[in-house]
Amino acid sequence: MAKAPSSQFVCQDCGAVTRKWAGKCESCGAWNSITEEAAREEVPKGLTAGKGKRIEFVGLEGSSAPLSRWLTGIGELDRVCGGGLVPGSCLLVGGDPGIGKSTLLLQATARLSAQVSVAYISGEEAVDQVRMRAARLGYAKANVALASAGSLRDIIASLDQPDAPQVVVIDSIQTVYADNIESAPGTVSQVRACAAELIRLAKRRGFVLFLVGHVTKEGTIAGPRVLEHMVDTVLYFEGDRGHQFRILRAVKNRFGATDEIGVFEMTEGGLSEVANPSALFLAERRGNVSGSCVFAGMEGTRPMLVEIQALVAPSSLSSPRRAVVGWDTNRLSMVLAVLDARCGLALSGNDVYLNVAGGLRIAEPAADLAVAAALVSSASDVPVPADMVVFGEIGLSGEVRAVAQADTRLKEAAKLGFDQALVPARPRKDKGGGAAGAASPLAIRSIGHLQDVLGLFRHE
Repeated sequence: MAKAPSSQFVCQDCGAVTRKWAGKCESCGAWNSITEEAAREEVPKGLTAGKGKRIEFVGLEGSSAPLSRWLTGIGELDRVCGGGLVPGSCLLVGGDPGIGKSTLLLQATARLSAQVSVAYISGEEAVDQVRMRAARLGYAKANVALASAGSLRDIIASLDQPDAPQVVVIDSIQTVYADNIESAPGTVSQVRACAAELIRLAKRRGFVLFLVGHVTKEGTIAGPRVLEHMVDTVLYFEGDRGHQFRILRAVKNRFGATDEIGVFEMTEGGLSEVANPSALFLAERRGNVSGSCVFAGMEGTRPMLVEIQALVAPSSLSSPRRAVVGWDTNRLSMVLAVLDARCGLALSGNDVYLNVAGGLRIAEPAADLAVAAALVSSASDVPVPADMVVFGEIGLSGEVRAVAQADTRLKEAAKLGFDQALVPARPRKDKGGGAAGAASPLAIRSIGHLQDVLGLFRHE
């Protein structure tokens, strides 16, 4: 009698396998993420039974025509994807529940249906429910093939045809299951196996595959993040569901720039594109308020102006609060330490609140100087000039370092009506335009040390 396969314990966040259950995963540190699953064979059946077929190698320069991209008709989505959809590619779309993943993909497939054949397979909603959303968005007459299914075997049998659709949406990959795997849908084994088979089919048939992925409490794609290594493009939705703005960020893209973002606004008719995000983020900004500073940043290839708000208040607690929204908490701690040690501005006894207005999350170090300016402005109760933009990186010795694409940032600021900029001093060896271009339409104030920021606001 054959021995029943032993069970194994798999972390649902990182995919690590252990022989026994534990409350904390030793690989990624996640708590209560380990579940029991049936162990799979190390070698698939029949793989070593016979000899394999020899692979045919070809040259790097081929005679076939380059693949042409398909435009979705949604400019912000095409920008994030690198200029359109590449046939045979797989895109993973993640985000919080209700943030707009299904809405955006339904809009994209409805517009694509005018030029290519598309299929929308939902494992979470019935066909009538998808039709209701399409009618609300105004795409009830779109030529989209709908289906509600969860069996991987049925999905592959329907798509592995000579007349397969050219664009396929699976909403979501956590609801797809393979009947030969003894695990519940959504577990690591199911998600990894189902995604691998669907991606293999998309490469062979040449259709674009969209996989919708759920996210964990930490905001990462569940199931686990090993999916990010299997797909060609990973898109994350950012922003609060209670906010009207939605930001689609490409954290991985084999066919375009990473960290590219698309900005959308949630309306009654679905997600609408935002042509000028900087103007929209600054629309509700109020001038002559201490603690407010405009940062000229770069998101992928696009310049973006956002408002950084800081509030420094006396604290009655032994450990003052440090609340950050839209920026790195560790980076804020570093800026506060530099202000204390290098500039003599002690804020260790105060509560510090930092917010990036509009729901955008900033990751580049160029925001250091803008954050420092907002902190000094709030602490001294001296407003930053309303027509000034700020950017620059701060070192641990207090020096202000130059950042890339300074001229692009300044041009965007001038386009929106700003008159002056607080930027790092140009390096001595820089001959072509490091900190700021010589022909900038803005009045440039160059500083080399963070101490100069304190002197600037004390004499305003």
